[in-house]
Amino acid sequence: MGASYYKLDIENRDSVGKKSTKEMRREGKVPSTLYFKGEEPENIAVEKLKLYQALKSDQRIYEVELKGKSQYVMVKAVQYHPVTDEILHLDFMRVRRSEKMTISVPLVLVGKPIGVTEGGILSQALNQIEISCFPTNVPEQIEVNIDDMELNSSISIADVSYDDEEVDIISAEDINVASIAAPAAEEEITDADDSADDSEDGGEKDEKSDDSSDQKESSEQ
Repeated sequence: MGASYYKLDIENRDSVGKKSTKEMRREGKVPSTLYFKGEEPENIAVEKLKLYQALKSDQRIYEVELKGKSQYVMVKAVQYHPVTDEILHLDFMRVRRSEKMTISVPLVLVGKPIGVTEGGILSQALNQIEISCFPTNVPEQIEVNIDDMELNSSISIADVSYDDEEVDIISAEDINVASIAAPAAEEEITDADDSADDSEDGGEKDEKSDDSSDQKESSEQ
């Protein structure tokens, strides 16, 4: 099911340059640029508060109104302040509802693996997956069931599927997604036992050395 879109209010900005951008930021707005494929970019501004609300919505496609028409856009690049992490500038890219686009969405593991029940440790190596779909059909996330994963097993992108013909997974199939490893505690215990054995052997050797030294001293006397 496609996600609904967060409506992001934008406004055109006629002036550019350091002076105008500083003034804009003082007014609580973030200077931005909206890019169109094959067209001249538009200089726009977004209210900082509304922008942060949009970003916190976890949506990747936003609906904006430009020149009286609704457009769909996604964030292309973000410039942050090096100290405060405040957003200084945004680049938006328009996406067409009739054209497929490439986008990354969250990859979520669901289920309780057999290997974990047996004491294994689950590690997720990939949190996002790259897909191709229409802007109006972006899934909120892609789920992969891991109930059947056994101890010392792993899954890759090749094991991930999504029940929608309009959504294509384009991440490389050999990329590792998750794995279940045996607990390292057994190895640590074995290593500790080996160390203890070595210590005991060393103690016996030291005792033998002490005995030899005593015998040598007695013969000298």
